[in-house]
Amino acid sequence: MKIRTPFLVVNPKSYLYGKRSLDLALAADKIAKETGIEMFFTCPFADIRYISENTTNVIVTAQHMESLKPGRGMGHVLPESLKEAGAKAVFLNHAENPMTVAELSKTIERARELDIKTIVCADSVSEAVALSKFNPDIILAEPTELIGTGKTADNSYVIETTEKIREMSPNTLVMIASGVTTAEDVYNVIKLGADGTGGTNGILGAPDPKKRIEEWAEAMVRAIKDKE
Repeated sequence: MKIRTPFLVVNPKSYLYGKRSLDLALAADKIAKETGIEMFFTCPFADIRYISENTTNVIVTAQHMESLKPGRGMGHVLPESLKEAGAKAVFLNHAENPMTVAELSKTIERARELDIKTIVCADSVSEAVALSKFNPDIILAEPTELIGTGKTADNSYVIETTEKIREMSPNTLVMIASGVTTAEDVYNVIKLGADGTGGTNGILGAPDPKKRIEEWAEAMVRAIKDKE
């Protein structure tokens, strides 16, 4: 599976689950089809099969996984189980669930074996550059202190981060998302060169989360046209 750009990540974390998670996923699925924007949708492990079996246009994304292989490993997150349930991508090393460098490296390799796309989080330009050596599919480069604040990284951060990651790993896509709230925020990061964006509070904190996803997807469409 090749990831189309720009892409949008709808990331409800664990705020939504079960029927409420599926309800937003179905809305995202419809918007992805209507706008043509590549869209990832994260969900709790127990909802992966539920959402995967009821959507066709979003990339169902696990919130974490580990490097273990089938066999011993009670209580850990087995990559094959995620794949079998319908996950096509996974978040790794999020600020709320950090990983050691050794485990992250091994887990990226396991994901590659199973053709599960990796979204690897980094909290600074230097960390993003270091992690790009592992050649993940996507690096989400966001200052941890901006997560959930509604304050976006400045333009120079977006430009510097995308340039440095691409120098180190030309095939790795760059996602900038910290503090993204409005459609103009989305438009700006894509116009400045990021391959994708997304959010949690920026979507769930909106009066109408479904409408917010639609606005963000439409902002991406505008950014694409204005870059041509």
